[in-house]
Parts: sequence; C-alpha cells; structure tokens
Amino acid sequence: MAPAKRYVLLVTVTGILSAALIIAQCFLISHAISPVIDGSAGLSDALPFVGILALVILGRMLVTWVQESFGHRAALATIATLRRKVLDRAGELGPRWLASRTSSITTFAIRGLEDLEPYFVKYLPQLLLTATVTPVSLLVVLLLDIPSALIIVFCIPIIPVFMILIGKMTESTSKKKLVAMESLGDQVLDLIAGLPTLKALGREQGPKKRVRKLGEQYTKTTMESLRIAFLSGSVLEFLATLSTALVAVEVGFRMVYGHLDLTTGLIIIMLTPELFKPLREVGSQYHASTDGLAAAEEAIDIIETPVPERGTEPAPSVSASPIVLRDVTVEAEGRGILAPAHLSATIEPGLITALAGFSGAGKSTTVSVILGLHEPTGGSVSIDGIPLDTIDPASWWEQISWVPQRPVIVPGTVADNVGTRDMEAARLTGFDAVLETLPQGWDTPVGQGGVGLSLGQRQRLALTRAFAEHRPMLVLDEPTAHLDALSEARILETVKAAKQRGQTVLVIAHRESLLEIADRVIQVESTDVSEELVK
Repeated sequence: MAPAKRYVLLVTVTGILSAALIIAQCFLISHAISPVIDGSAGLSDALPFVGILALVILGRMLVTWVQESFGHRAALATIATLRRKVLDRAGELGPRWLASRTSSITTFAIRGLEDLEPYFVKYLPQLLLTATVTPVSLLVVLLLDIPSALIIVFCIPIIPVFMILIGKMTESTSKKKLVAMESLGDQVLDLIAGLPTLKALGREQGPKKRVRKLGEQYTKTTMESLRIAFLSGSVLEFLATLSTALVAVEVGFRMVYGHLDLTTGLIIIMLTPELFKPLREVGSQYHASTDGLAAAEEAIDIIETPVPERGTEPAPSVSASPIVLRDVTVEAEGRGILAPAHLSATIEPGLITALAGFSGAGKSTTVSVILGLHEPTGGSVSIDGIPLDTIDPASWWEQISWVPQRPVIVPGTVADNVGTRDMEAARLTGFDAVLETLPQGWDTPVGQGGVGLSLGQRQRLALTRAFAEHRPMLVLDEPTAHLDALSEARILETVKAAKQRGQTVLVIAHRESLLEIADRVIQVESTDVSEELVK
C-alpha cells in the first residue's frame, strides 16, 4: 500500500540520518572533553565542538519528531486503506460468508486493525534503525578498535536469540487477545442493539454474567501480553547493559595501560549503547508488532479470499422478464440438510409472489440465490432465459430494492436514511403519518439500527426508502414480523400499492394475511442430506 511504502522509505532515510548524527555526536563529545581532561586544551577550545554538538542534538530531535509524526499518519492511512479493502471484500463475498465467520467483521474492522498503529509508530522504526544504525556504528567501532568490535560481534547475536524465544510466547498470547476482543465486541454490540427490547421485557440483567466473563477473559489475555512485554523489556535491557559493560571494562583497562587513547575510548564507550539500542527497542516493542501483525494477517486473509466469478452479461429488464428457478438446491453448512431442496418455480413480472414454508426450509436462502448473493449447490436460476451466473451483478442489483427483516438503519436523520424527502413514497407506505408524530419530521435523528423508532416505524422507513428508489422489483423478507395488527394492515396496503405501480414483488411470508394477497405462493421445502444420499 502506498502510505506504508512511503513511510518505509522515509524511515530508511531518517535511519541513515540518525546513524550519521549519532556517530557525529559521539565524535564531537569525545573531541570536546578529551583535550580538556588530559590538559592539552582549554575550555574555550571546546566551545566550537559544543556549538556543533547542539546542532546535532537538535537534528536528532527533528529526525525523531519526523519519524513519529509521519508514523502516526502512515498508520492511520494504512489502517483506513486496509479497513476499506476488508469491508469491500466482505461486501463482495456476501452475507453467507459473513454468517460463516466466528467473529464480527465490524468489530475487527473498527477495533482489531487499530493494533497496527503501535506497529508502525514504535516497532517498524526500530526495526529499520537496526538495519542502519547498528551496522554503521559497528563499522565505525571496527575502524577505531578491532578488539572492541569483536566483543560487540560476539554479544549482538544473544539479543535476537532471546527476542525469538520471547516472541514465540507473545505470538500465541496476541492471537488469544484478538479472539477475545472480537468475541467481547460482538457480544457488546448485540447487547446494545437489543437493550431496548430486553429493558422492555425486564431481562436487561440477563447478559450481565456473560459480558462480565468475556471482559475478564479479555483482561486476562491483555495482562498476559503486558506481563510478557515487561519481562521481555527487562531481559533485553539486562543483556544490552551487560554487553555495554563488557566493552566499557575492556576499553577502560586498555586505556589505563596506555594501549588505547582517551578520545578513541570515549567514542567507543558512547557508541556502544547507541549500537545496542535499536536491537533492545525491537525486542521490547515486539509485543506491539505481534498484535499488529495478527490483525494484518487476518486482514490480508480476508482481502485475499477469492470472490466467486461474476458474469458480464447485462441483465434483462425484470419488468418484462420471468425469473425461473430450476431444481435449485442449497446445502446448509453445518446443518446436514438441503434448504431449499430441488425448488422449481417461476416468478412472473408484475405480480406478488410469496415464498412459504416452515422455518429453516430455505426461504431466505432462496432469496439470496435469486439476488445472486449465494451460489446454489445444484440447479440454476435464469432471467428471460439468461443464466443468472452469466449476468453482471451490478446491472441486476440496480433493478432490485431489498428490504430485509431487519432493515439497515444508520445513525443520522430520517431523511439521511431514506435518501430523499419523497412524500409520495411516504404516503404510499404510511410513513407520512409517522413523520407527523416525529418531533422534527424528516430531520428527526435516529440511532444505530433505528433506535428512536418503533419496529413498525422502522419497517415503514425501509419500505419508503425502497419505494423512493423506483426500481422494477421489490423483495421483502417477512415485512409484517413482530408488528401489531394496525401496522401489519398498513404494510399489506403498501405491498398492494407496489403491484399497482407495476413492480414485481417477491415476499417471504409466514402470516396468512400476506399469503392471501399474493398472486402466487411457492412452497419451499428442505430435506436431510442423508435422505438425499439414499435416493
């Protein structure tokens, strides 16, 4: 991704600058104080070095600021890009794929990807500094004093070995933390969405025990990650300090016996901890990288999930084309049944067609197959003789308005959710009466999922949105579920009005009232896979 590539390039350049500034700082300090200590120069002679040293320190501060500020920007840009790609791919894969996931794509996209920020801001810069500062500093030490360089070369591999050992422990903990976070997020989102209903039924205390248990699990895994992070930081700090001490002792003895001059010794002593610092920081920040990498791996897995091949043929007009289902069969994953099983039917244009059958027979799955959101296990769907799998989905979907049993209502105003202030559509659905009761009419704010509206009002809002789209086909999934008699009667009138407008109406129906107004009723049935094998 472009933001990440630009940031890696920036960190590489700033890493080279950091290496040069660190080496310059060590040389300047040594050349400033060594002559003063051995008496070969006075304090006034050190002032030019001090002035240049101040500029070098300011340069290091500027480089660090650039790294961190651009790191935050790159992290946010990369997270936004990944989030968009994940959500786009989830939409392309369809509702069946979403239902097959053990965790919510919403929780992962909102919270899980945020773990990439510490990876970009903390871990990645230190990793790139390890590849620049450490080898350049080691080369300088080698040119100044070979014995000191050999000790450093001996000590350097110890830190990566412990990093690997600690990293293996951290990796499994990070994955458990991600799973716990997603599970807790799903539960909390479901609880918030259903809280008004639970409150009305006096059952709001029911999920408390489950949410508390998930919270404790998340706290436990988070503390495990933090404990390992602190321990790893302490271990790596000790190893780096011990390595620096070995070099300092060796340099000190050689200076005492006159085998190494003061200026060179001070440079080596000051440069050694700077040489080990990136390695130490990489180890201490490794827990941040594992959280970020766990999220990135899951995002990449989602993005790389293959999308079923789509057709390219333009869809015929549904206003004049029958939809024909021939022996359509779908195997329900994990249930051991075919739902629907060998369904053959025709949906005629301009009529109300109802899908009937017991719960779990495959009515919603049939609608998903007709919409092109789910591939049938067997059989085929065609529109005016053209197979659905050869039709461009976009040209097919632009002719259909779909109102699911739980319509999508996003935070905003009523007008935002309908997309227009179409009073004619509101009149046909009875939503005009609802608008009169709302305090601000079209500008009345609503919450996530329609909080602030009753179930009947939400259904009418969704129907108004569908009517305002003026598309040839209207698909309704149990539109009268959970409604009172008055709201149900109004929805039935709306369905009839859709037919009068010339729309093809496909409705999933359980109630007799919906079946009675249908021009044709299609019975959807299921069967066990075992029975099918016997046949």
